[in-house]
Amino acid sequence: MADDSVASAPATRGIGAYRRLVALAMEYKAWFGLAILGMVVFALTEAAFAWLMKPMLDDGFIKRDPATIRWVPLAIVGIFVVRMVASFLRTYCMAYIGRQVINDLRRQMFDKLLNLSTSEYDKASSGAIITKFSYDIEQVAASVSSALTVFIQDTLRILVLLAYMLWLSWELSLIFLTIGPLVFWIVVKVSGRFRRISKNIQKSMGEVSHVAQEVIEGNRVVRIFGGEDYEKRKFERINARNLKLNLKMTTAQAISMPLIQLIVAIAFALIVAFATSQAMEGKITSGDFISFIFAMTSLFAPMRSLSSVNAKIQKGIAAGESVFEFLARPSEQDSGSRRLDTASGHIRFEDVAFHYPGHERQVLKGVSFQVQPNQTVAIVGRSGSGKSTLVNLLPRLYELTGGSIRLDDHDIRDYRLADLRRQIAYVGQDVRLFNDTVRNNIAYGALESVDEARIIEAAKQANAWEFIRDLPQGLDTLVGERGVLLSGGQRQRLAIARALLKNAPILILDEATSALDTESERHIQSAIDALISTRTTLVIAHRLSTIEHADLILVMDEGEVVEQGTHRELIALDGIYGRLHAMQFRETDCVVHPA
Repeated sequence: MADDSVASAPATRGIGAYRRLVALAMEYKAWFGLAILGMVVFALTEAAFAWLMKPMLDDGFIKRDPATIRWVPLAIVGIFVVRMVASFLRTYCMAYIGRQVINDLRRQMFDKLLNLSTSEYDKASSGAIITKFSYDIEQVAASVSSALTVFIQDTLRILVLLAYMLWLSWELSLIFLTIGPLVFWIVVKVSGRFRRISKNIQKSMGEVSHVAQEVIEGNRVVRIFGGEDYEKRKFERINARNLKLNLKMTTAQAISMPLIQLIVAIAFALIVAFATSQAMEGKITSGDFISFIFAMTSLFAPMRSLSSVNAKIQKGIAAGESVFEFLARPSEQDSGSRRLDTASGHIRFEDVAFHYPGHERQVLKGVSFQVQPNQTVAIVGRSGSGKSTLVNLLPRLYELTGGSIRLDDHDIRDYRLADLRRQIAYVGQDVRLFNDTVRNNIAYGALESVDEARIIEAAKQANAWEFIRDLPQGLDTLVGERGVLLSGGQRQRLAIARALLKNAPILILDEATSALDTESERHIQSAIDALISTRTTLVIAHRLSTIEHADLILVMDEGEVVEQGTHRELIALDGIYGRLHAMQFRETDCVVHPA
């Protein structure tokens, strides 16, 4: 489960987001301590190498001291051996921390995906969410590991080298230090621009992923309806915007870095001029000056890195804001505490009203009816009348906005979500299969430990065993992404087998036989008839011939139940249901006896 402290906290902006990322890194204190040790040693080797220039020049080249000539080369090798070990220690430890932070965040984000409210799913772009898992999270990795490493490492290098320079000559160091405020001002100015561009790049990447995903999922529609040019133009427009934003980022980086280097070079020129002037005569030896210049030139690399790492940190801040915003999205409300082992199946809708978040139009208006245990209620009506929304309220995929739904005389909001949903099996017209085996798609989730005999029995009852048996690996055949390797009818039979295997006391059938041919539907309808005889069933049906034997038929129109009764009662009423039934009868008659 996601860390509630992170997931439920309000989205943090700016440097606060980066602090939260660093706080995540600080959970690995031992590894961070080792990394800091490596960075400190690495920075000290920098100063040690600069210091080595003084005895090498004064005692080695000028005085020709034999001892100095012997130990200086050994010292150089020793310094770089220590430097190598320190470099490995800091690099590996920071990379370990970075990947652990990414692993933790991805786990929290996936937990959020599993617990995200259905309303949030409705509003979200799947491409944008996937981008958070890939692009955004990698920007976080770069800012937490490599960027943080550069920031700490190079700050230590600068501090150590500056301390050594001050020890050698405070006068020369003072000239160098005058450039600090100017460099800082430039970095602050470009920081805001980096962050704004980074946010726009992330948004653009989400749009790129979204368009590509739509083409992947809807490739048949694109091809059949000639949408290639349209999709190409749309992608090129979004891709061009992404290119423009990345070039803006490159321009900002390309200007800021050379500008900082130019300022440093001016300071260097002033130092050389002052060191060779009469004012410094006798105050500094040749070895001191070369050692000072070596230390100062060694500062250029970490200063250059610090000026460029700002872009990575700003990207990380923008990515962190994006990730934390996602983690802060509302999860499903599971405030119920009542346990439920097995429901009897008595359902009562009492003046139920519903509208989608952010929309004022009522999708359901004062719907009331009840279903006795083992009864079947059929729901019919035109598209958009609220049928699917009504049945989606029962497993609390959405939270009703008025009235109540009671199961076994208790409000469904009083039950724990897991207990409530364990009572319900569902088969919809939009069948969702996973890129897994036939076996795992039938025995899915809580059913994964079911033995093979029960899986086969469910497949037989759903009229699916015949085609499963002929598949290359039988139950162990992969069905492809969203079951693309199976026909629509085969996918629907697997979904029915899944519901049969669950054997829940409540069954929801939403156009469950819509993708089947007439012969397959006849076979499955008999299996469904046997299934619904022992459980409470809510059926949404388009073909009225399949629900004539229902105990109660609800006719919905614009979110209201406008007629209800048995098939005979509604035919006698000669209202909406009677007209729909007569219309379908004529259509069937025309198909059977074409003119």
